[in-house]
Amino acid sequence: MNKSIISWVGGKAKLMWLINLLAPPKYDRSIDVFGGSGTVTLNLDCPHNKMRVYNDFNGNLVNLMRCARERPLALIRELGFLTLNSRDDFEVFKKFINQEEFTEADNRRELELTEIMFEPPTAKQLKRLLRKRGKELGVKRAATYYKLLRYSFNSNGDTYGGKRCDLRRFFDDIWQFSSLFKDVIIENKDFEALIRQYDRETAFIYCDPPYYEAEGFYAVVFTEDDHKRLHDTLAGASGKVMVSYNNAPQIVKLYQDFYIFYTTRPNSMSKKEGDVYEELILTNYDPREFLPEKTGQLNLFSFLLNAVSEGEYKLIHEPKIKTNQEEAT
Repeated sequence: MNKSIISWVGGKAKLMWLINLLAPPKYDRSIDVFGGSGTVTLNLDCPHNKMRVYNDFNGNLVNLMRCARERPLALIRELGFLTLNSRDDFEVFKKFINQEEFTEADNRRELELTEIMFEPPTAKQLKRLLRKRGKELGVKRAATYYKLLRYSFNSNGDTYGGKRCDLRRFFDDIWQFSSLFKDVIIENKDFEALIRQYDRETAFIYCDPPYYEAEGFYAVVFTEDDHKRLHDTLAGASGKVMVSYNNAPQIVKLYQDFYIFYTTRPNSMSKKEGDVYEELILTNYDPREFLPEKTGQLNLFSFLLNAVSEGEYKLIHEPKIKTNQEEAT
């Protein structure tokens, strides 16, 4: 697998085998709506000459991804300068990320003021200097956020984990990432606006939203209404849609108009040996139409429970197909 530059809450590395298995075999664009670590964008079986979109609503995460792609050497250099040796250092970095210091918005305001306070060419020269400082500030913010993730408990960026971490062993990952992500469109938008912008009949839309009743583990707020809004947006999509969720009865009820598959994976957040986490994969299409092409299966009705090399999965819900008479009424 292609490696992400970060660990991430709810990362999909251990579920990629099933995501790729159930994904449609052909599409001309992939949209990773809740991109997180970028693992799905990096490892979808999508030809790299097709359009790939990575999106996340977390501005600090998106800034890190952009810096890692566009300025990998500057990011690596900044990671070498920034030291994190204690809980106090961790809290200082959190203050910076929480915008208790000079921010990009402050920088933009200073750019606007140069137009008012100085006559050309002085204003032009100052704007050039401020843009340069803005880029440097973006790299510093990216390095700070990267360290918060690496040194925090379960990569939540909020609680100091107290473990030693030699960041030098990740420098090669950042360099490789810059090449792997070079043609990816990186966005920082609300999911509804993003889906409406990129949705096409030939699109594959993958969503990994904050899990139901587990929203507290994520940096971005996701409410009950957001879960409903996501479903309604995806229900009206023209492209093929896949959603991953935890196995919550509320989600099963909400997505009755989707095909729902059940699987388990090792629970990385549990200290109990052998503990597993129950996952759902939901699609607005029937993947059984594609499986013979992907797996060589000849009998579609044997699909309900299939053992594959990585694990097991089963179809637990199939949407009711309305007849012409039902649609008319």
